[in-house]
Amino acid sequence: MKIDYEKRIRERYPALSIHQIEMNEIGQNNDVIIVNDTFVFRFPKYVEGIRKLEKETKVLDHIKGKVSLPIPYPEYRSFGSCEVGEVFTGYPLIQGQPLWSHDMKDIEDESHVERLASELVQFLSELHAQPVDELEIEKQSAQDIRQSIVELYANFKEKLYPYMNESSKSEVSQNFEAFLSNDDLLDFKTVLIHGDFGASNILWDSSRVSISGVIDFGETEVGDPAYDFAGLAASYGEAFVKRCLRLYPEGQNILERINFYKSTFALQEALHGIENDDQGAFESGIRGYR
Repeated sequence: MKIDYEKRIRERYPALSIHQIEMNEIGQNNDVIIVNDTFVFRFPKYVEGIRKLEKETKVLDHIKGKVSLPIPYPEYRSFGSCEVGEVFTGYPLIQGQPLWSHDMKDIEDESHVERLASELVQFLSELHAQPVDELEIEKQSAQDIRQSIVELYANFKEKLYPYMNESSKSEVSQNFEAFLSNDDLLDFKTVLIHGDFGASNILWDSSRVSISGVIDFGETEVGDPAYDFAGLAASYGEAFVKRCLRLYPEGQNILERINFYKSTFALQEALHGIENDDQGAFESGIRGYR
């Protein structure tokens, strides 16, 4: 696969001198290649991933220079084909390491934790405030999001319930039905969101105890701002999210939506595994429900 990726990059950008290439990771949607320790190239693994990469690139063009943290900017682009293995983007490597949950737990200085929260909330506030009228991606309303939750629930019941124990099925059903029956929870304005705002996509400089960048906008969309905070909750826990919400405008009003979204993440991973023949993702997501 490495040879194929290198060949594709050389074909599209013959002037780019490649003297080192390595597979960085194999993600759910993209294979990630590091070139010359300088550039990150992402190749979608599925046709759906191609659509997401096209949308992501539009959003990155739209927000370039408008947010306070470094983000990927695709200097290299190949969208001429809809074939998996042909489509890619490449951007300068952003320095830093993922801010894993254990890293956050190891920070003892409260002022450092507060600074990280402030940096993340400032970024989300800037992102969520971006105008989207002229952005050429699908715009969702709160009612659209409600319908997507209805469809997610139906998919869980059809595709995942056969693998789940009775107690888990009952708990998930109660969770969805309580959420969908509360119209007040779905009274909000949709905004531009990152869509996968968790530890693996938040980079930090441990020596400075500061956020150094945000990557992987593959799930970006016009959606519920609570979804981004759900990613933080899944990574760093409710106490950290409550700290963030104190810094976010009207943050106290979105905690219930945050907790609901967070509760669906594992089963969403299992659903992705079934729909994309990814046994590892399926087993990881379904493990706590059997």
